[in-house]
Amino acid sequence: MGQELPSVFLVGPMGAGKTTIGKLLAKQLGRTFVDSDWYIESQTGADIAWIFAKEGEVGFRERETRAIDELTQNSQIVLATGGGAVMCAENREFLKQRGIVVYLNAPVDVQLARTSKDKSRPLLQQPNPRKILQDLYSTRDPLYRQVAHIIMPTGHTYPRHMVNQLMQQLESFVDCTTDSSAHQED
Repeated sequence: MGQELPSVFLVGPMGAGKTTIGKLLAKQLGRTFVDSDWYIESQTGADIAWIFAKEGEVGFRERETRAIDELTQNSQIVLATGGGAVMCAENREFLKQRGIVVYLNAPVDVQLARTSKDKSRPLLQQPNPRKILQDLYSTRDPLYRQVAHIIMPTGHTYPRHMVNQLMQQLESFVDCTTDSSAHQED
C-alpha cells in the first residue's frame, strides 16, 4: 500500500498524539516522519517558545506557513503539524490538496493530561490552561474537520493499536478514491 498512498498529514490540538502516532505510522509505512515545529526550529536555530517571545504569534505563523508549504510538497512523508496550523486558510489548502489529512481529535481532558507538565508550549503558560485548551478546541475543531479526509478520536487506546486502525482507514480511503477515479474514466 505504501507507494500509491500520498503523503499523510496529521492535524489536531496539542496533546492529541500527532508526533507519537506520526512516528509509528511513518515507521510502518517506511517513510520519513517530519514534525513541522521541529522543522521550523531546525531552520531557525531557535525553539518555538523563543520565536513566540521574539516575533509573537504572527511571526511564528508566517514561519509555519512557509514550512507547511515546503513540507507538503514532499511526497511519501508523514507530517505532524502544529496545533494552530489550520488557522491559516493557505495552510489548510496546502494540506488538503497535497496529501491525506488525518484529524487526531483529542478531548480537552486528554489534552490537559498530556500537556500539563510541558513547559515548551507557549500558549499554555497561563493560570488556567484548561480554559485555554477549551477555547482553542472550540475555535479550531471546525477547521480541523474542514480540512480532514479522516477523523480519528484519540486518548482511548494504545498508540500502536491506533496506528493499526489508521492504516485500515488509509487503505479504505485510497481504495475509495481509486474506485471513484476509475469510475470517472469510464
